[in-house]
Amino acid sequence: MQSCEISADSTDDPLSSGLRSKRQPRIVVIGAGLAGLSAAKALLEGGFTRVTVLEATDRIGGRVQSVQLGHATFELGATWIHGSHGNPVYHLAEDNGLLEETTDSERSVGRISLYSKNGVAYHLTNSGQRIPKDVVEEFSDLYNEVYNLTQEFFQRGKPVNAESQNSVGVFTRDVVRKRVKADPDDTEAVKRLKLAMIQQYLKVESCESSSHSMDEVSLSEFGEWTEIPGAHHVIPCGFIKIVEILARSIPKSVIQLRKPVKCIHWNQSVSKEIERVADHNSDLPEENKGSSVFVECEDCEFIPADHVIVTVSLGVLKKRHESLFHPRLPEEKVMAIEKLGINTTDKIFLEFEEPFWSSECNSIQFVWEDEAESESLTYPEELWYKKICSFDVLYPPERYGHVLSGWICGEEALIMEKCDDETVAETCTEMLRKFTG
Repeated sequence: MQSCEISADSTDDPLSSGLRSKRQPRIVVIGAGLAGLSAAKALLEGGFTRVTVLEATDRIGGRVQSVQLGHATFELGATWIHGSHGNPVYHLAEDNGLLEETTDSERSVGRISLYSKNGVAYHLTNSGQRIPKDVVEEFSDLYNEVYNLTQEFFQRGKPVNAESQNSVGVFTRDVVRKRVKADPDDTEAVKRLKLAMIQQYLKVESCESSSHSMDEVSLSEFGEWTEIPGAHHVIPCGFIKIVEILARSIPKSVIQLRKPVKCIHWNQSVSKEIERVADHNSDLPEENKGSSVFVECEDCEFIPADHVIVTVSLGVLKKRHESLFHPRLPEEKVMAIEKLGINTTDKIFLEFEEPFWSSECNSIQFVWEDEAESESLTYPEELWYKKICSFDVLYPPERYGHVLSGWICGEEALIMEKCDDETVAETCTEMLRKFTG
């Protein structure tokens, strides 16, 4: 049985020493991902000495997780530095020599960046046929033209009509289909292929947007998202190096791992339980008894604070915001958390003894011919694999070996997560055989 207690500042803590004309504020940062570590680093560099970082898991980095498999580093989380012009992550990597091993082929300026801009994407159908390159290029030009139209609703304040249902997916599918069907130069067979490609492109877009389906993404707000200009980069030694650089200047005593937070008692709303503990804790400094914020941890410890910075993910906020804050957050913040969308995007790594793909192929894109007239991107549980949009070829092979990285998002990704590795590998292998012939 654990007893609840309120923490007091240690007089032996080196961060608590130094000349101060007035009491330093106590700042608690919740989450030790990139945002939390960046906040703590900035505070310490700004002269704030009483900083504590609480991390629920047993590691720092959050959604950055690099793992070593053989001689190569694979990214389970963040993969690319998207854009270089004014991107603080890029400058951090560049200044610390993390991009020296990055080849020119790994720098892509395309909107959807692959591991390599060398070679071409193979668009294959479930009948084992490769869609001709000129057909793919024609469709890609059309799709990108319509994609640019989706940006104008936010950027130019264009009104959204009822027909589009304020949905990026519905609008894109409708406009592209009308233009494909109206093209007098295409045969019916080519039109059928292009109509099927719409769904594949929207699956890729869903992974880009971390949404279950682009049908759920707001057309009126989609253009608010802009991409940082400049090339995309991978970090050969692992994205985790960015995390390590941020953590380097943060004393180990500042970060507490395995410290999940149960509730943040804020706005001078301190529960009777906290007051009772404070009254019976003779060692508690007087200043702590008047704290405006108390962070209640799962291990029953109450940490007093003057300020709390919450850096947990939107997914965590969606699941826990009602119990995480007492009193509850203001209505406009609750509404923002509940209305903003976030979903699961998963990667699948497949390693082969020898490549079955040609040296010019940098990705395999799956086009299901029976989806030419589909109105939905949701599949029955047993068909979860149809949501896999593509497999990228990891480049260069001298670093990664012969590895493909697949992408799947939404509810189907959650279904896949329930399968064991062997089942996923077998399912993906059968799918690759079907599409590659």
